[in-house]
Amino acid sequence: MKNTHEFRVLERLDDDDKYKIKYFIQLLMQQTKYKRLQEELRARREEISKGETLTHDEIWAHLDV
Repeated sequence: MKNTHEFRVLERLDDDDKYKIKYFIQLLMQQTKYKRLQEELRARREEISKGETLTHDEIWAHLDV
């Protein structure tokens, strides 16, 4: 619930403030501690662009629930 509220706040910012937040996030992502996350995001983007995604049923089958 908290994230939803924060997202709504971000939507209401003007373009200049959105740019500042985007810039700040880019600076954070360049830090070493986020390197693994950055690599994972890059790999997922490649998988998605190739159409290598799981269906809803495949996800639930994999979780075996």
